[in-house]
Amino acid sequence: MILKRKIISLLAIIGLFLSPQISFAQVQITLKEALNYAVTHNSNLKKAILDIDAGKYKTQEVRAQALPQISGTSGLTYNPIIGQIVFGDQAIKLGRAWNSNAGVSLNQQLFNQQVFTGLQAAKASENYYDLNAQLTEEQVIEQVANNYYQVLVNRIQLGVIDTNIKNVGVVANIINNQYQNGLAKKIDVDRINVNLTNLNTQRESIKNAITQLENNLKLSMGMPVNQEITIPDTEFKAINESPVFQDSLDMAARTEMKLYDVQAELLRLQRKAYVSEYYPTLSLAANYNYATQSDKFDFLMTNPNAIGFGSSAIGLTLRVPIFNGFLTRSKIRQADIQIAKLEEDRFQTRNGLNMAYENAKIQMRNSINTINLQKKNMDLALEIYQSTQNNYNNGLASLTDLLDTENSLTQAQNSYNQALLNYKVAEIQLIKSQGNIKSLVK
Repeated sequence: MILKRKIISLLAIIGLFLSPQISFAQVQITLKEALNYAVTHNSNLKKAILDIDAGKYKTQEVRAQALPQISGTSGLTYNPIIGQIVFGDQAIKLGRAWNSNAGVSLNQQLFNQQVFTGLQAAKASENYYDLNAQLTEEQVIEQVANNYYQVLVNRIQLGVIDTNIKNVGVVANIINNQYQNGLAKKIDVDRINVNLTNLNTQRESIKNAITQLENNLKLSMGMPVNQEITIPDTEFKAINESPVFQDSLDMAARTEMKLYDVQAELLRLQRKAYVSEYYPTLSLAANYNYATQSDKFDFLMTNPNAIGFGSSAIGLTLRVPIFNGFLTRSKIRQADIQIAKLEEDRFQTRNGLNMAYENAKIQMRNSINTINLQKKNMDLALEIYQSTQNNYNNGLASLTDLLDTENSLTQAQNSYNQALLNYKVAEIQLIKSQGNIKSLVK
C-alpha cells in the first residue's frame, strides 16, 4: 500500500521535479504537490519504511531458532610422536601419525516456549513498524502543511510591505517636490524618509524570514535546500465558514492508538516470554562422524594399513528449570510495571488527542469570526487611507494623519493575514484529530 502510494505520488510530481537535465530553476509548488513530494522524499519517512523491511528480517531471524540447526565439521591432525601404552614387556602405539575426521550434526527444538513466543512477538513487531511508518507519514504531512502556510503568510505580508513602500514612495516624491518649491517643511521630508526606511527594514526582515521558512519547508519535504520555489497565494484565501465538527472522535481509528495496541501486545508477549522461563525445554540432537587413521598422509585411503570407521548418536535433551534466584520473577514484575505505565501513556495520549480536537474547534470558530471582522476592518482601513491620502494631496489633512492611517492599514492587513494563518493551522489540527490528515495528499 505504501509502495503504491509512493509511486502515485512520484508520478504526480514527476513533471515538476524531474527533467532530462538537473536544474534548480525556480518552480511553483502547490500544497498538494509539496505533500506528495514529501511522502516520497522525506528522510524520516524513508527510514520508517526501511524499518518495515528490517522487521520482516527480524521475524526471519527468530523463525530460524525454531528450524533445524545443521552444521558440519572436519579436521586433520598429524602426530609426530605417538603415545604408547605398555603391557608387560610389550609397548603398543595409541593411534597413527595421520588422523582425519568429518561429521555433521543436527539440533532441533521440539518444545521451547520462549522461541515460540518470540516468533509471535516478531510478527507483532512487523505490524508495529508498519503503523509507525503510517504515523511518521501523518506527522510529515502535518509538518509540511504548517511550514507551507507559514511561508505563504510571510510572502503575503511581503506583498503588503511592497505595496506600502510604493504608496509611501509616491508621497515622499510629492513632499520632496513641495520642499524644493518651499511648500513643505524639512521635518516633513525627514519624517516620510524615516517611515520609508522603517518599511524597507521590515521588508528585509520579512525576506530573511521567508528564506528561513522556505528552507524549513524544503528540509521537511526532503527537497534540496538550494531549489528555489514559489507558492501561489490563491490557496491561502479559501476558507470554509461552516466546518463540520464530529460529536466524538473514533479513537480506535487513530494511528497513535493503534500503535499503543501493538505496543501493549508486545509487552504482553514479553511477559509471556519471561513466564516461559519456568517451562521445561525439549530438544533433539543427532550427529554422524567418520574418522580415518593412517601412517602417512592419505586422504584417498590407498594405504592398505589405513583404517576408517564411522559413528553416530541420536538423543533427546530435557531441561527443567528448578531455581534461578528469583530472576524470572523479577523480570515478570518489571514487565507488569511496563504494561501499567503503557496504560497510563495510552490514557494521557487519548486525553491529549481529545484536547487537541476541542482546541482546534475553538480555534477554527474564533479564526472564522476574526477573519470576517478583520476583512471588514481592512477594507475600512483602506478606505480611510485612500480618503486621507486624497485630503492630504488637497491640503485638507496633515502628514501625521496620512502616516497614521498608513500604519493602521498595514496593521489591519497583517492582522487579517495572521487570522488566515491561524485558521489554516487550526484546520490542519482538526483534520488530523479526525484521522483524515492523509486526505490533504489525495
